[in-house]
Parts: sequence; C-alpha cells; structure tokens
Amino acid sequence: MTLTNILVRLGLAASLIIASVCHAYLYVHGYQHIPKIGAAFLAQASLSFAIALLILVGGPGWLRWAGAAVASGSLAGFALSRTVGLSGFSERGWDPAPYAAVSVGAEVLTVALWAGVLVARRNRAAAA
Repeated sequence: MTLTNILVRLGLAASLIIASVCHAYLYVHGYQHIPKIGAAFLAQASLSFAIALLILVGGPGWLRWAGAAVASGSLAGFALSRTVGLSGFSERGWDPAPYAAVSVGAEVLTVALWAGVLVARRNRAAAA
C-alpha cells in the first residue's frame, strides 16, 4: 500500500464522516419530524459513517464507489431541495448554516477523491 493510497483512504473516510455528522446533527435537531426527509437524513448519516469506517480499516475497493454514490445522492438531494423541491420539502440558500455548506463541501471532496482515483488508474493502465 502506497502513501497515496493511505492518504486517499483517510481523505475519503474523513469527508464521509464529516457529511455523516452534519446529517446526523440535522436529523436530531429537527429533520426527524419531516416525513421522508428525516428518514433520508438518518439513512445518509448511517451509510456514510459505516462506509467511512470500513474504508478506514482497509475494506474492499468497491466501498469507494459506495461512498461516492452516497455523496452524489446527497448532493443531488441538496440541489433538488434548493430548486424544484424534494418530496414536498424545499429550502433556500445555504440554510441551515453552517451544516449545509460543510456537508456539501465534504460530499464534493468525497466525489473528487473517488474521481481522482479513477483517473489515476486509467492513466496507469494507459501508460502500461
């Protein structure tokens, strides 16, 4: 295992845990009472945390895909909730601050790290 692999694994785990903590906090502090949305926040928090821990302890490579999928789904949900609404739920801007911005930043980082791994693998394969 290379230093780069370790750093990517740590980055993915950290970004997923940050997004998880934001969603868990919002769930406990009011979102649990919003039909469908509350359950989605709880599921996101649980999945992100579990995937992060498994990545951290050296789980299989497909967990990176799972982490990126959860983060991408969260980003899509965020975008929908700010535009057309999601299951009758909508918000404006970056509220609730700072959790919305922190979560989006962490999820973008998760997807960027995952994409970086894919690009590096393709470059290595093309060079070989």
